Amino acid sequence: MIKNIIQSNETVTPNAQTLKVLHTHFPQCFDKEGKFDIDKFKDLIKNDIDITHEGYDLNFLGKNYAKLLASIDTTTVVQPDLEHNVKPENANSQNLYISGDNLDGLKHLLKSYTGAVKCIYIDPPYNTGSDGFVYNDNFNFTSQELIDKLSISEEQAQKIFDLTTKGRASHSAWLTFMYPRLLLARDLLTPDGVIFISIDDNEQANLKLICDSVFGEESFVANIPWRKRTAKSDVPFGVSQDYESIICYAKQDFTAALEGGTRKYFETDDLPDRPWRIHDLTKQTNANERPNSNFTIVNPKNGDKFPANPNAVWRVTSETIKDFEKENRIVFPGDYDFLKISKPVLRYFKEDDEKKAGGMFGFTPVSTNLPKEVGMSQDGTKDIGELFNSKVFNFPKPVSLLKYLIKAATNFDKSAIIVDFFSGSASSAQAVLEVNAEDKEGGNRTFIAIQLPEVLDSKNASQKTAYEFLQSINRPTTLDFIGIERIKRAAAKIKSETKADIDYGFKHYTLVEPSEDTIDKLEEFKETEMFTNNDTLSLFGKETVLETWLVKDGYGFGAKVEDVKLADYTAYLCGKHLYFIEAGINENDMVALLDRYQQEPSFSPENIVVFGYSFNFSQTEMLRKNLFVLRDSHKNLKANFDIRY
Repeated sequence: MIKNIIQSNETVTPNAQTLKVLHTHFPQCFDKEGKFDIDKFKDLIKNDIDITHEGYDLNFLGKNYAKLLASIDTTTVVQPDLEHNVKPENANSQNLYISGDNLDGLKHLLKSYTGAVKCIYIDPPYNTGSDGFVYNDNFNFTSQELIDKLSISEEQAQKIFDLTTKGRASHSAWLTFMYPRLLLARDLLTPDGVIFISIDDNEQANLKLICDSVFGEESFVANIPWRKRTAKSDVPFGVSQDYESIICYAKQDFTAALEGGTRKYFETDDLPDRPWRIHDLTKQTNANERPNSNFTIVNPKNGDKFPANPNAVWRVTSETIKDFEKENRIVFPGDYDFLKISKPVLRYFKEDDEKKAGGMFGFTPVSTNLPKEVGMSQDGTKDIGELFNSKVFNFPKPVSLLKYLIKAATNFDKSAIIVDFFSGSASSAQAVLEVNAEDKEGGNRTFIAIQLPEVLDSKNASQKTAYEFLQSINRPTTLDFIGIERIKRAAAKIKSETKADIDYGFKHYTLVEPSEDTIDKLEEFKETEMFTNNDTLSLFGKETVLETWLVKDGYGFGAKVEDVKLADYTAYLCGKHLYFIEAGINENDMVALLDRYQQEPSFSPENIVVFGYSFNFSQTEMLRKNLFVLRDSHKNLKANFDIRY
């Protein structure tokens, strides 16, 4: 588990993530040793792209270091809040609140939510000198390791080492902090996903450049000015800083880009004067995350059945599919001879696209003149004041502003995932709940919020109120618990006022970095021991190990797990993975496992995952050897055997 990741991280290079993407899409450009051949790549694209030696790029001290941080895996584990998560309002909730460093949080999310997030909103530190931003990461690289990994001089390594370990608030420090987070966030977005980033003039120009570098200049949508106050501020030269910026980028659909950015519409006799196009009806989300979208679509014309793919369920729910069919928005295989499709697809009419023209995704936000109803800073203060009866957080963004942005991005996707990895007081989570409650068509958007559990200082005037509030309700005095409490209070208020039938709950997880003592124990463990009395599992807990693995294996946070009772041992099943975590397995359990494989048609997990510290050498070998029996059974199942340390 952690040991494997540490060993893997030792060989990671700054461009590892980029090379992984290239290998996925352009395997022909890699040699037999797995090395990227740039000449083959140039030859592949030279007919379509004018390659020159001139170019424009953003460079800053720490850029390669930032790429390295994005490439190495996180060694944090996912610790579920068991008491909170089992409560009735939370047990089946799809909303997530994650306490932890957002760099770690994004890496965990990418293992299950790559390409699944429709909208990201973040309000990062502005690096103004008064917002408390000081970059001081927790990576323990030595200067020599930086020299080796980044191929830089000792002097350059020392500059980066000083930048990232002594706490800096320079432009380079801020860019080094933001760059890896934006790189990871990009890969979360759907092909038509959008990101909004609030910023002020101090780093606005740098943010624009870094976003051009990460998302591509062609993905830039707008730099939207937001008026935050009417009272004039006292600043040099008499220019009052009344506005902030909201920088917006939208990922481009790759297919549309290859076709020159134009959409292909069909004109058919059954729909005169209503040109239409098609769009994929599946969503890269598994059945555990979206159980209401895991159903079989039946063609009402001929009864043909199309079951959902459990790893990419339908975009619609079993309830909303009926409305889509009534509106003639579902196209089935065989409906049109010219369409070569094997499963149902969505139909979008040109008239719908024209309504969206000039704006984002459903109505027309005006980049130069946001409507007054989006509110100002004073409205954000009022929002949180109504819930807490005190000022527990400084300068929260108004919920009305975030609702406006969320509606713009998700107007045609009522089940969209919205991520905020600088959650702060959780204004965005409240905004998602309010948008869903107000949606007459039944909004089931979900939020994922990540917030660093920053320890509040009772002696700091700006944090004292929040500190005292959390003490008064007997909660940990860290900033993430202000967000947790806000969501609870906002949900109760919205439910009382609207009576809307929406998801009001959320599951809570904490990202925990193992201590040095724990790491030492992992390193000391000998995999070939014939007997073991190892207590490693107690250092993490069964629930934490299982949750971390479920996220790693693509099932998402809070995935449903089935207990698999063998003779005297219990394993845990999710999808195609069967997990063996606790100690105590014996030969009778192995026999029972093989019997289930051979006698139960529906029981066929393809991956056997073992928590190596709980098993001695003879037990792991027993599992490994007996699984080969399945290859000769009537199922002819080749189960993968994965021991994790």
